[in-house]
Amino acid sequence: MTLGLINANPVVHAKKERVVRSEDLHCDDAVDPLDIYDFVRDIRDPEHPYSLEQLSVLSEESITVDDKLGRILITFTPTIQHCSMATVIGLCLRVKLQECFPPHYKVDIKVSPGSHADEESVNKQLNDKERVAAALENPNLRQLVDECLYSSEL
Repeated sequence: MTLGLINANPVVHAKKERVVRSEDLHCDDAVDPLDIYDFVRDIRDPEHPYSLEQLSVLSEESITVDDKLGRILITFTPTIQHCSMATVIGLCLRVKLQECFPPHYKVDIKVSPGSHADEESVNKQLNDKERVAAALENPNLRQLVDECLYSSEL
């Protein structure tokens, strides 16, 4: 965890109940927003011991899927306008989606319009393959991403 918290008192919301679904996710390769939300909702925030869902950083409504075009768009809302962890959150989302969904989907990850002071720069970093690859080669950053993805504290 980061010392000197950027957002020392985040608003924490209750977790929603999971929707029980009977069909197999990959039986026809069709993906819907709930599938994606179920995979990313428990990612831990890099600064706090809460999930992205609990901090309302993302919701099912912030995910869109166009199966015909093979596109997934996740829009997330950092808890504060000058959140320095926005790119880490975006990296976590990207890594998790790469692990869980067919590779033929084009994934775009963006901060919600007006939700971050450096919105354009964050969006550019999160959707540039070379920048993402370089970031994930950094062992400290990769460790932080892995801690957010695989933490059992939640």
